[in-house]
Amino acid sequence: MRGPPVTEAARDVILDVEGVSLAFGGVRALTDVSFSVRRGSITAVIGPNGAGKTSLFNTISGFYRPRSGNIAFDGRSLAGTAPPERARLGLARTFQNIALFRGMTVLDNIKLGRHAHMRTGLLDALVYRGRARREELELRAEIEERIIDFLEIQHIRNAPVATLPYGLRKRVELARALVMRPRLLMLDEPVAGMNREETEDMARFILDVKEEWDVTILMVEHDMGMVMDISDHVVVLNFGQVIAEGGPAAVQADPAVVAAYLGAGDLGRRLSGPEAA
Repeated sequence: MRGPPVTEAARDVILDVEGVSLAFGGVRALTDVSFSVRRGSITAVIGPNGAGKTSLFNTISGFYRPRSGNIAFDGRSLAGTAPPERARLGLARTFQNIALFRGMTVLDNIKLGRHAHMRTGLLDALVYRGRARREELELRAEIEERIIDFLEIQHIRNAPVATLPYGLRKRVELARALVMRPRLLMLDEPVAGMNREETEDMARFILDVKEEWDVTILMVEHDMGMVMDISDHVVVLNFGQVIAEGGPAAVQADPAVVAAYLGAGDLGRRLSGPEAA
């Protein structure tokens, strides 16, 4: 028996979060969260501290198991799918707190991102011959010729991560996510702690990843100026619930968002004041 026909709108959706709830003991982190991410878009999830944004990311990534609801990636339910398998399917992410190996070089940190896609067997890897050597050379060429050049980090490729300033570490983490060849890239506060110049550079890289690499972006971010400048769609969480979603202008003007997100109209002042200029 054939199922219902797939509509054009359904084909346009790469990630579908439907009725997802999550709790830790008696604390509800997410309640009936539903939204979709369109293929080829930049979707931002915003909300005050404690709204459930990182819990949502961890649930989509497979680190948390929801109490109810479903998450589908490219039409396939992710229920019971472990994080490494989600990575192989094309889900990659960065973290709010930079998750790099500080004692390793930039190049070695980036190479780790391809682990989920490597075909080398244990014996090949141990003796470093045949397929293992070919894969290593192909990976290094891809990283050096495409990713390192794209992110403008040629000058630090052999530097230990521990010696780098914060903004460059965030760029290295983005590089490690890109080497996974994602179809959906999840960015958890990509410009947190950055100065204005670093923020503008990261915003440019994110837009280029979308346009030149054909990668869909889902990001959590507190920098409202950047969110409103580069996002196609904005989802607003408060106390683990979706209180609004839509285009940046519509969300910015929503009274419920202004009241819940920063209170007493402060969101509007922040978006229209010098910080957003």
